[in-house]
Amino acid sequence: RNKRRSLVRDTFEAVGQVSAGTMTETELCALEKEACPGPGSCSGMYTANTMACVTESMGMSLPGCATALAVSGKKRRIAFESGVAICEAIKNNVTARQIMTRPAFENAIRVDLALGGSTNTALHIPAIAHDAGVDLPLETFDILSRSTPQICSVRPGGEDFIEDVEYAGGIPVVMKELKDKIHDLPTVAGISTHQSADASRNDNPDVIRPASNPYKKEGGIVVLKGNLAPDGAVVKQSAISPEMMKFSGAAVCFDSEEQAMERILKGAVKAGQVVIVRYEGPKGGPGMREMLAPTSAIAGRGLQNSVALITDGRFSGGTRGPCIGHVSPEAMECGPIALVKDGDIIHIDIPERTMRLDVDDAELEKRRGEWKAPEPKIKTGYLVRYAKVVSSAGSGAILKNRP
Repeated sequence: RNKRRSLVRDTFEAVGQVSAGTMTETELCALEKEACPGPGSCSGMYTANTMACVTESMGMSLPGCATALAVSGKKRRIAFESGVAICEAIKNNVTARQIMTRPAFENAIRVDLALGGSTNTALHIPAIAHDAGVDLPLETFDILSRSTPQICSVRPGGEDFIEDVEYAGGIPVVMKELKDKIHDLPTVAGISTHQSADASRNDNPDVIRPASNPYKKEGGIVVLKGNLAPDGAVVKQSAISPEMMKFSGAAVCFDSEEQAMERILKGAVKAGQVVIVRYEGPKGGPGMREMLAPTSAIAGRGLQNSVALITDGRFSGGTRGPCIGHVSPEAMECGPIALVKDGDIIHIDIPERTMRLDVDDAELEKRRGEWKAPEPKIKTGYLVRYAKVVSSAGSGAILKNRP
């Protein structure tokens, strides 16, 4: 009671609380009605808001657009001014590719990391870069993360909301605090990124901290590698408790989200385990569904500080805890995640950027020889064609073999 609620974190985790007997169905129903009070996206630094912030920091939307409240005069003014800016861009032959350069993508990633944004940016940003003709490997996130402080602590990792970032000054202030790391580039507004930052004022240094006093010294997203994810996996370290930054546990494997949810809600997942949810990648899904339901159920049952989850699927921006996604190669391509068996020990070391399956190479090769691809979940229609041409998550799950 008397607290601000967010749809993604509070409501989804409440489902796990109901299954654990710590919340009633009536309380869940009341929470559902309260957590989404009006139009707009979910109120934390979830995927929609993160991508809006990425768009603004890349120079592809007007200053203040990303965090302006959905129902506000400011948003309406920005909508009108955006139309004017589009007309001016057309008149002056300004194209998206002129704005969306490699340095602009680096600005976007820096801001994303400073905000503690959604891991889905590790799919969307490389995919957009690919279409813009910019080479942006997944490792870019990790390289920039090591030198980008996290200066905001917004839900799900913290307790601030996107409206708090707005009232503190929005993305221009975030770029101002990161100014020595932000490239000065043109934007669709007709001013440069540094000009936008210089015109801003930080009205709440507790919400958008100076780079000299960050919440964390590194950015919110890191890339893990190891024999379980040779081509990489992604985790949001900004939403992980300190005691779970290094974790080892026995695997418990599920071949679909539904299978995992059923077992989690029945209490079959115990503290000290590593939940594997596989065949949910770009090809295996197909389509790479988000694993918000199982991760929220784990958190709702109070296991977010004693259970890790690893998947070749992706997550909602609202996921928190030691949840590692985008494992590449995926299970449907006989990636190592397909070879994990119940009881195998998995070691996760986020500071060292490693994730290791404690099974020797000879045993893994034996399992690989015995592996058989499961029947596709979808056998007709567009998704069958999609599964044949989509790349791994490590390269943005882009469509290959295009004209």
